[in-house]
Amino acid sequence: MDTIGYLASGIATAFSGWNFAYVVIGAFVGTWIGMLPGLGPATGIALLLPLTYGLDPTGGMIMLCGIYFGSMYGGSISSILLNTPGDVSSVITMLDGNPMARKGRGGAALFCSAVASFIGGTVGLIGLTFLAEPIARFALRFGPAEYFALMTFALVATATLLQGAAVKGLIAIVLGLMVATVGIDLQSGAARFTMGSPDLFDGVSLIAVIIGLFGISEVFTNIQEIMARRWGKVATVGRLWMEASEWARCRFSFLRGSVIGFLVGVVPGAGGAVATLLAYAAERRASRHPEEFGKGAIEGVAGPEAANNASVGGALIPLFTLGLPGSSATAILLGALMIFGIQPGPRLFAESPDLVWGIIGSLYVANVVLVILNVPFIGIFVRMLTMPGAPLNAIILLLAITGAYSLNSNVFDVQVALLFGVAGFLLRKAGVPLAPFVLAVALGGNLEQSLRQALSLSDGDPAGLVPGGIAALFLGLSGILVLVATLAPAFRATARRRTETAKTRPQPR
Repeated sequence: MDTIGYLASGIATAFSGWNFAYVVIGAFVGTWIGMLPGLGPATGIALLLPLTYGLDPTGGMIMLCGIYFGSMYGGSISSILLNTPGDVSSVITMLDGNPMARKGRGGAALFCSAVASFIGGTVGLIGLTFLAEPIARFALRFGPAEYFALMTFALVATATLLQGAAVKGLIAIVLGLMVATVGIDLQSGAARFTMGSPDLFDGVSLIAVIIGLFGISEVFTNIQEIMARRWGKVATVGRLWMEASEWARCRFSFLRGSVIGFLVGVVPGAGGAVATLLAYAAERRASRHPEEFGKGAIEGVAGPEAANNASVGGALIPLFTLGLPGSSATAILLGALMIFGIQPGPRLFAESPDLVWGIIGSLYVANVVLVILNVPFIGIFVRMLTMPGAPLNAIILLLAITGAYSLNSNVFDVQVALLFGVAGFLLRKAGVPLAPFVLAVALGGNLEQSLRQALSLSDGDPAGLVPGGIAALFLGLSGILVLVATLAPAFRATARRRTETAKTRPQPR
């Protein structure tokens, strides 16, 4: 009952004074920031952080958290309509969201994304409200070995997501991990694969890689189709609401994705990318029509989008209760709290209840505001798909180059994006999936550091990678996925041969 009282007080705080205006501004600006390639939640919060210096701590944090929440939804818009994710956590949504848009179901995909984001955000916030303390204690059990096992499982699951493409998925992961090794080795200080370029000392920009692999390679692919006279704009935008059959297919996807996203978000370092990936894997295995995934299955939008927004509530738990940021966005929020003179940690709820419950209450309000703001714009968003090929591709290329340059105001990032645009085009032609590649780049650095830390703690003994049940569980699941992916084609081929033999065998009279 005390928790409910604090929550009611926090919601009242969100409506007091200028705080509600900060909620609306944060949600609106965050949505548009999320739509732009390269400007994900972390970049958006960092760019707008100076605007909050003159505000009181509660109002400033309410605006920043509204931007965080809004940008998580906005990233799905460009993923679905332009096949260009605004952030790494929107990559998985693109796999089925963009095929739906190509089939004239862009409105339904965006509406599904909005509903999933609302449900996922609500579940995540409920978990943040009532489960913060016990889950934070459990998260403390994750050491380097557990992080390594979790990320290994995420990458292996990526490689086995696409039916019949496990080998190519593994190739994409290896290529992504190779890119992730570029830069200064944090342990030895040696430069690795930098070719003497100071611009590569900090590694290859993940956002530039995403922009190139998806945005610019999409333009190259479209240009090829236009030259071959195969390009055809989407003739109709279809119904802007989900059909009854789509509601039936998604009713459990919303909840599964929300629970997965919240639990993964609690783990520092996992973030929305791992949450959406695991939710997508769960949906594909639970579906009665797994062959439709990657071709426009609406569950492939519902589950990951619910997980994406639910991970926000989970990620705020270690930030508020332990002072541990779980992602780049929450790391910036940690810095903002310190700028305002607030020290997050176990005593935050006791020492600054008005602030922390005001933030939580404002997120409940922002979740509703996002639906009210964005659902009426679905019809406008999907009209982008009816544009002729040349203007549409020019807009995509302009957004991609602008997004790459805005990272560090550096032409080198534009060159990296163009290079990976060519690489993405060639990988598409070879049938190599791009999602495992970019997720390997995103997780590769943390994967390597967790591996080396775990081995250092065990003096190089490989047994140190399995210190307890959590690590053993994830590594065991990884092994099972590899085994299933390896043996499944042989079993399918055997079953197909038996079926063909049974059809050709003469029937007894």
